[in-house]
Amino acid sequence: MKGPNGKYIFGTVKVGEKGQIVIPKEAREVFDIKPGDSLLLLGDEQQGIAIVKNELMFKFAQDILKAQEIREDGE
Repeated sequence: MKGPNGKYIFGTVKVGEKGQIVIPKEAREVFDIKPGDSLLLLGDEQQGIAIVKNELMFKFAQDILKAQEIREDGE
């Protein structure tokens, strides 16, 4: 179910005996998750777990480093 501003509810998943979950098909399609993709699992004890495509987090980190370089050059 799609909500406002790109927010989704993909339903529930069950944790298997080995601690594995299946990412729902709609979520895989929306976020272009394919077999073999690397996903980063983030956690916050109060807010829960988030799953992010590894390359998106890598790009985010690169953007932060570039912004820092620009800021340091401008000082």
